[in-house]
Amino acid sequence: MSQFARVKGERPITALAKIQLGANPVVAARNSQPRAIGTALVRTKQRATETVLDDFRLSGSCRVLFPRRQDKTLEAVLLNTSGGVTSGDRFDITAIASRGTSLTLTTQAAERAYKSVDGQPGRLNNTLTIQDGAQLDWLPQETIFFDGSSLARNLSIDIAASSRFLMVEPIVFGRTAMGETVRSATLTDRVDLRRDGRLIFADRISLTGDVQSHLDRPAIAGGARAMASILLAAPDAERHLEPLRDLLPPTCGVSLIRDGLLFARLLASDGHDLRAILNPVLRTLRGTDLPRTWML
Repeated sequence: MSQFARVKGERPITALAKIQLGANPVVAARNSQPRAIGTALVRTKQRATETVLDDFRLSGSCRVLFPRRQDKTLEAVLLNTSGGVTSGDRFDITAIASRGTSLTLTTQAAERAYKSVDGQPGRLNNTLTIQDGAQLDWLPQETIFFDGSSLARNLSIDIAASSRFLMVEPIVFGRTAMGETVRSATLTDRVDLRRDGRLIFADRISLTGDVQSHLDRPAIAGGARAMASILLAAPDAERHLEPLRDLLPPTCGVSLIRDGLLFARLLASDGHDLRAILNPVLRTLRGTDLPRTWML
């Protein structure tokens, strides 16, 4: 049964609809127990000077909330109703910021990667498109890894030369305040950024086995238990380089990789210390406050 949602003044849009994902995730998830599967599509358009929904589809364990805002940006809050990600789960998020629009995507809470019962990874596939003159901020809260977890994550971004894209991907390996240690886990993380169809940035993280021992090595994390990657692709990215260097402690670094492309890697002892570093950095790059979910 289809459900319909109406945006005031706009045509009806399908809130629950089939999204083409290539391989059938239902078949892929067929095993000894039910798996959490969710998809979401958010597409924006410009109406007068505001950004509004043009297309919106959901299925499975994905929900999207749209808080009221006082500015012209559309904010979408992603919610995983299954409560976390474990073996065989699959979530696919697609977002398109159409020409001249402004979209912020965040999450209602930290994502949790739970123990894999059969060694299979949970999969998160995110595809973002930012058209001419558009802006998209990808600001998920932390992904928290528990002992025995397995996660394969892929983020693919296509931007136009005149667009603006800001990304943060925070990761916490066990909650130190709870005495948690991640002795066995698997993380495969891929980020690809294309500008006008040309690959200009690719980042890969792969951790397998005794994660805490890996993180203790000086050449990897020097004992840190939390990290974040920040990427800014914008025509004015260079002007943020020195302000960020002034903000960041010695455990972090930032570089201008090429014209219009700024990248930073942050390390911290735990999730609390990571937030203390992240929040002022993200405010500086955005020029405005963070989504309210980040403040709760």
